[in-house]
Amino acid sequence: MDNKTIVALATPQGVGAIGVIRLSGSEAIQITAKVFKGKNLEKQKSHTVHYGHVVDAEKVIDEVMVALFRAPKSFTTEDVVEISCHGSPFIAEQIIQLLIQNGARSAKPGEFTLRAFINGRIDLSQAEAVADLIASDSAASLDLALKQMRGGFSNDIKILRTELVNFASLIELELDFGEEDVEFADRKKLIELIDAIQSKLKPLIESFKLGNVIKNGVNTVIAGKPNAGKSTLLNALLNEERAIVSEIPGTTRDTIEEVLNINGIQFRFIDTAGIRTTEDVIEKLGVAKTMEKLKQSSVYIYLFDVNSTTPEELVKEIHELKLLGFNGIIVGNKIDKASWKATAPFYKVIEESGKNFPHLLFISSQTQYNIPLLKEKLFQLATSNLQPDSTVVTNARHYEALLKANEALNEVKVGIENQNTGDLVALDIKRGLEYLGQISGEVTNDEILGNIFSKFCIGK
Repeated sequence: MDNKTIVALATPQGVGAIGVIRLSGSEAIQITAKVFKGKNLEKQKSHTVHYGHVVDAEKVIDEVMVALFRAPKSFTTEDVVEISCHGSPFIAEQIIQLLIQNGARSAKPGEFTLRAFINGRIDLSQAEAVADLIASDSAASLDLALKQMRGGFSNDIKILRTELVNFASLIELELDFGEEDVEFADRKKLIELIDAIQSKLKPLIESFKLGNVIKNGVNTVIAGKPNAGKSTLLNALLNEERAIVSEIPGTTRDTIEEVLNINGIQFRFIDTAGIRTTEDVIEKLGVAKTMEKLKQSSVYIYLFDVNSTTPEELVKEIHELKLLGFNGIIVGNKIDKASWKATAPFYKVIEESGKNFPHLLFISSQTQYNIPLLKEKLFQLATSNLQPDSTVVTNARHYEALLKANEALNEVKVGIENQNTGDLVALDIKRGLEYLGQISGEVTNDEILGNIFSKFCIGK
């Protein structure tokens, strides 16, 4: 990365009320001053806003407001200028080209955030949280991104890493006195420390499944036999006529997907073909796709018609669902057409068979009865492992690094138990430290940085 002043449009492409053009670098203020007609920007204080015009020689390009952020009190810790102009793409491009002609260069994707990282303003996990914040599409994903931006996750990692560094230093010291057969690092205490670190790594590793769900949405399959009312349920959940509803079995031949926000979590509902044995070639493909979606889902609703399903049949179906690793809710539909007495045998036979399922709910998709309760149960199921103020891992790179760090620490314990020499133990500790350091960016390389920041939008 060079130190030249960079410039880019910070607001989205397209027509809007205003556009914001951002510059960062040691010459950001001087370059802007060359094209700004108003107060002398080079003499103005940090965190001030100034009215004027951007001019090309004597030609006025636009009426603007210019905000100054002097180093080090800016996002990048460099001098930063933000020019607010009218939201015409043509005007914004004219101003950017004028700034380039006067000494700036076009910013690369994520280069402003990259400079913030390189200059020590944020660590790597916080930089990645910036991208997550921009991409957040629910209250929950926004909250996790904000927590990570504030350094909650990276602070946890830094504490663990510091404790391990202290022991690594003692073992390195032993190597300097190799001929004297001295031991500075108490192996028993080292194992205790590793156990303590792994006890903190384990919940972080396990949180990734939940974090990934919150970040990317909860894949929720609606499955069941033909005519159980799956399409009607999808329409009821969305409160709109999204799926075709028919009394004819096998109407849904392909999957239908829609997104619904429940209490800040995005649920991706997937209406599937009814599960049954059929000779219809197209319907067979639909059933196969249903089974594929069931295996890929985070949560699913298994819908059955209380009027045409026997309790014994339901028990058999639940057993089959459990073989697929069922994580969802058993829902009896069309309760409006049945007596409440009809529900008792379902509870009883499931309990007696030893296959009791905690999430059993009766609804009517047609009348919307218990649909709000179904949404609440889905939310509870998806977030059951989320504790207030707990650290949740949402990034696949972090997850992989945590797994490898945990594996390296296991090797340290095995090495100590096998009475390996200090240099071999030190090597495994270094591996653990390296993987932990990759999360915050204390240990990194250009390839990792290039891969991370290439996914950012230009201007951020």
